[in-house]
Amino acid sequence: MVNEAFILIIGGLAVFVGAIVQGAVGFGLGLVAVPVLVLLEPAVMPGAIQVVNMTLPLFTLAAEWRRVDWRGIGFAVLGRLPGSAIGALIVVYISVYTLGVLVGVMVLVAVGLTARAVSLPRNGFTMTGAGFVSGITGTATGIGGPPIALIYQTAKGPEIRATLAMFFFLSAAQSLAILALVDHLPARALAVGACLIVPMIAGFLVSGPLRRYLDGGKVRAAVLVVASLSALILIVQSLAS
Repeated sequence: MVNEAFILIIGGLAVFVGAIVQGAVGFGLGLVAVPVLVLLEPAVMPGAIQVVNMTLPLFTLAAEWRRVDWRGIGFAVLGRLPGSAIGALIVVYISVYTLGVLVGVMVLVAVGLTARAVSLPRNGFTMTGAGFVSGITGTATGIGGPPIALIYQTAKGPEIRATLAMFFFLSAAQSLAILALVDHLPARALAVGACLIVPMIAGFLVSGPLRRYLDGGKVRAAVLVVASLSALILIVQSLAS
């Protein structure tokens, strides 16, 4: 078992950087923090990161809650319910690493296709499908942002951040409940996650200047870059494991 202080220092640094990315783009905390925490102490995952995933959105919503796309959220959450159940079964019975490679490749393909197009259609079908995929990957690996973010890539920065924040809050709460039901949410994971909230808050506060810069017409490019990096890291982490 890795020394607890080492986990909190290195993991806290990863959460700090991830919170800067998510505070500016709307998602990306898992991109930075999940691989580091899995390498440091897989026993606390994915529970620890879900604690942080449930807390960070509250800071975004405090400032931008009026920009939430509630219709889109409804469809996404509808899809996420069965997706989360499948993600929990994967945690218990199936290798999450095989899933990681598959999802990573799917995200890269989606990024490649949408980078050449104006946007993916944003309707009930695509939102429900994105929520379903996000439920599987978010519950099993802690990285569930790219599917939803790709649907909203052409929206304005505040709408992307507010909508993703509401979705992540509801999703993380749902994932924690399901992980507890299948007995994969140890008290230590909750304790580590609670400690990581401090560097998360610091990262969000630092993200302000970057958020203002991206809102000047650079949000879509940032979404595609972060989604691509998420996919690559997920694939490398899965193959290395």
